[in-house]
Amino acid sequence: MVDVLVVGAGPAGSALAAACTDLGLSTTLVDRNPERPWRHTYGAWAHELPPLPHDAIAARATTVKAFALTEHRLDGEYVVLHNENLRRHLSRPDIETIAGRAADITPTTATINGRTITAGIVVDASGPPRGRYAEQTAVGVTLPADVLDKGEAVFMDWRQAGDPPTFCYALPLDDERVLVEETSLAHLPGLSFGLLRERLHRRLAVHGWPLDRPDHERVRFPLNPPRPRGPLVTFGARAALVHPATGYSVATALTLAPKVAHAIAETPTRVRDTIWSPKARMTHGLRRRGLSALLHLPSTRVPEFFELFFRLPAEKQRIYLTERENFTGTAAAMLALFRSAPPRLRSAIAFAATTR
Repeated sequence: MVDVLVVGAGPAGSALAAACTDLGLSTTLVDRNPERPWRHTYGAWAHELPPLPHDAIAARATTVKAFALTEHRLDGEYVVLHNENLRRHLSRPDIETIAGRAADITPTTATINGRTITAGIVVDASGPPRGRYAEQTAVGVTLPADVLDKGEAVFMDWRQAGDPPTFCYALPLDDERVLVEETSLAHLPGLSFGLLRERLHRRLAVHGWPLDRPDHERVRFPLNPPRPRGPLVTFGARAALVHPATGYSVATALTLAPKVAHAIAETPTRVRDTIWSPKARMTHGLRRRGLSALLHLPSTRVPEFFELFFRLPAEKQRIYLTERENFTGTAAAMLALFRSAPPRLRSAIAFAATTR
């Protein structure tokens, strides 16, 4: 018997396994292919990450721009994680790693390769659940670094939004490469990779950027699965930690992992409330309203909506994007945007936010 069994060796599961091991808990990490590279590009605002070694950051952008109806300069530093080095940072020699599929998972047992393993607690961090949910999808290519100014990233560019609306996301990967993605922020069902690829190539042509590049990355994940119910503890995207209106979750998982590990070690009955405190649940509910507004807002209104968001004070933007337990601040940010909208857009937002 082990103290902790974590299912899923992605960033969230690896972070939790490392944090548990650091507290002296015997920990087993299970994944179908634990040595498989983390393929996705993980970006985050620097202020929302826990302390990390210098080499866990692949690139930094000190100038972060956004384009809606006009150009905006966003406050804060945006970073791209170095997947291999982050994984190395989260590895521990004392973690027992098993390659295999976990089946028949219960709060204290899991069957792996035909063998049942018993643990003080089992945590399912095996990735997002499947179902009919709103999805974020993206297709990206890597381009030479000189397509952006040094130290620059484009958080969102809605200038060629289209119908359904998509935006461009561009950020440095290292000193030599830039990732440019055409992204559908939220759609039900998620937009096809074929449509996103066509939009991306059209955007590259407008900017005069190289077109003869194969896909570097394809992204598809749900934004609004319900918070898990029942006795099994979940973590990461499996626990619906994905921000409903942005798709971000890795920084949250990295920050939350040590707190969850302490709860496992000291007060196991408080683990679920550590992951989903009352304030986090309330804030998540507001963010889901924001997602509903985006899903039902007319396509022509989306750039105007983000123009209002990027005009908000930097503090309100930061709270909405990154503070999952700040219910009051999130409500204030949403109310400020609503009040600043012209009457027709305000009516569209109100209708969209209350539509199911």
